[in-house]
Amino acid sequence: MILKRQKLGAFERAKEIGADGIEMDMGGLGNRETFDSKFLSGDTIEEEVFKNKAAETGIGFSSIAMSGFYAQSFAKRPTVKRMVNDCIEVMKKFNVQVGYLPLGTQGDLVKNPELRPAIIERLRWAGKQVEKINGVIAIETSLSAAEEKELLKEIGNRNIKIAFNFANAIKNGRDISKELKTLGRDNIAQIHASNTDGVWIENDKAIDLPKIKETLDKMHWKGWLIVERSRDTSMVREVVKNYSANVAYLKKVFQNK
Repeated sequence: MILKRQKLGAFERAKEIGADGIEMDMGGLGNRETFDSKFLSGDTIEEEVFKNKAAETGIGFSSIAMSGFYAQSFAKRPTVKRMVNDCIEVMKKFNVQVGYLPLGTQGDLVKNPELRPAIIERLRWAGKQVEKINGVIAIETSLSAAEEKELLKEIGNRNIKIAFNFANAIKNGRDISKELKTLGRDNIAQIHASNTDGVWIENDKAIDLPKIKETLDKMHWKGWLIVERSRDTSMVREVVKNYSANVAYLKKVFQNK
């Protein structure tokens, strides 16, 4: 979203906007058998360049994102096992514990409940794979927190957790703090702490960030807060202005900065 997908400039851009890390994307899918990622080519020099830049700038990695599944079907793609294993390989290379998996429009379990058995079966397998590196696959769904807890129970693998997204809760008229409490600390791998585009987080009446912080503190939850959108639509192309404002507000509330 900062327009630096798998580019070295992502680290300087993240530093410029005041972020502590980046969620690095695996790349597009299209009709490929796996993600279009430069880190699957076996070019160790490229990997070292990225690792050195991360160390130089002090910018970490929140997660490795399989964003291609926003539009592709996790339930139906025939080469899902290769895709997941490739993501886990990149997680291992960069010592990242969380792989982010959005089930997206084609894997929407509210609109397509018939996909549930296939998705559960594939997630059970994915959990076993990521467990080998002591990692976690963080799934984002359109379900309520109570329904997500039931889904995790059916999957039955502690290496599959939830990537909670403010925007999903808001879109469905759910109270963010109540949803977080319902999910519980141990079921949340990371949080996308932004809404759809419209206004900055600090100006968004649907997000009571001090209350959310209080909720997470009481839960003793620790993890990455990721800014995905919440861009001011009057200047939606102003990457630095939008993300600097949102990161600054998150740090003001959560870190007293």
